[in-house]
Amino acid sequence: MSSRRSTRAKRATATATALAALLAVAGCSSKAGDSEGEKKDAGGVKAGVGVSAKTINLGVLTDMTGVYATLGKSVTQAQQLYVKQTNADGGICGRKLKLTVRDHGYDPQKAVAAYTELEPDVLGFAQFIGSPFVAAVKQRIDGDKSLVLPQAWSANLLGSPYVRVVGSTYDLETINAIDFLMKEKGLKKGDKLGHVYFEGDYGENALKGSQYMAKKSGLTVVEQKIKATDNDMTAQVAALKKAGVKAVVISAGPRQAASLVGVAAAGKFDVPIIGNNSAFAPQLLGTQAGPALAKNYYVASPTLPIGADTPAAKKLVGDYQKAYPKDALDNGVTAGWTAASIFGEALKKACESDALTREGVDKALLTIDSFDTGFGVTQDFSDPKAPSSKESVILRPDKSVTGGMKVAREPGAAQAAEGYTPGA
Repeated sequence: MSSRRSTRAKRATATATALAALLAVAGCSSKAGDSEGEKKDAGGVKAGVGVSAKTINLGVLTDMTGVYATLGKSVTQAQQLYVKQTNADGGICGRKLKLTVRDHGYDPQKAVAAYTELEPDVLGFAQFIGSPFVAAVKQRIDGDKSLVLPQAWSANLLGSPYVRVVGSTYDLETINAIDFLMKEKGLKKGDKLGHVYFEGDYGENALKGSQYMAKKSGLTVVEQKIKATDNDMTAQVAALKKAGVKAVVISAGPRQAASLVGVAAAGKFDVPIIGNNSAFAPQLLGTQAGPALAKNYYVASPTLPIGADTPAAKKLVGDYQKAYPKDALDNGVTAGWTAASIFGEALKKACESDALTREGVDKALLTIDSFDTGFGVTQDFSDPKAPSSKESVILRPDKSVTGGMKVAREPGAAQAAEGYTPGA
């Protein structure tokens, strides 16, 4: 038996070695192919992966059918609108933009598979929804050097010149949210603060913000960890009410936020509740939870809402409604448009440097240090170790305004956020 085991072990080792060698060769040949595929056009612009003489192909990894389906649809359509308008104006660098879209349904296996499928054929990714999924392929992204602007705000994504967070990270956003609760909603030193959060990258990064703010402000955090598949917050509300919390932060999806706020209202648990930017959809205002959301719910956002009173917001509202007359407006439209605009600006600067390659676009983004898409917050991409902003806007649900959200507090960063290092 020992002899047979030894033979099997040797065969297994040999097979593993051969497979590793094959993968290494494939990886080397792919990278070599990328380099060899770079050619200069008639104008002297070097073109790399995903770039032809006529098109620039960008990837979109979205959620159209999962927990963030509403967000994914809005983000994607806003980016398709940006592409359509940019192409109508002549494109970028003499080329038309193209989006190749894949729906991962907020499934980790599908998300990784979709990245694997698209990466060899696109210059970069204008969208990638889901912090855990971006984190799962972050090392690969660093090796591929394909710029990714995720619709994900985890501080764990910082540090790479290729994965760049647009706006404040979840921990910073939560610090700003709690600052609002303390300055304007009665939360004070010595109080208990509830925090309901998704297990994994998103929720646990937001929790760091609560823990930091609690230590700085003399609060006690009462934690309630949930899964993305948990839609009924009855048990969580009961636990927080029993603990005597004076306010609640929720770092989850729109369904969980609606359940939390609705159950709290039904149980006469009258405390302010604030969510991270992805914990709301205006469609919720038409549900049974609508009145409770309008009364006691707030949302921290990286930018002003789609219904903001700015020229850029008004133009985007008009253009989006014309392109998608049957679809609701929400802040996913703002997020999608902002990311596409930033990617477009990097492409323009890369073209000016005659380097329409992955490396050229990555370097171009580092030169963008004060970009304003017209939604109240200036974005700075000069430092890969930092998010593009530390500011948050506090919003409040209101079905009477465009997009269902109005400003409760203008863009700004809490004093505690200014001295905080995301992800530390």
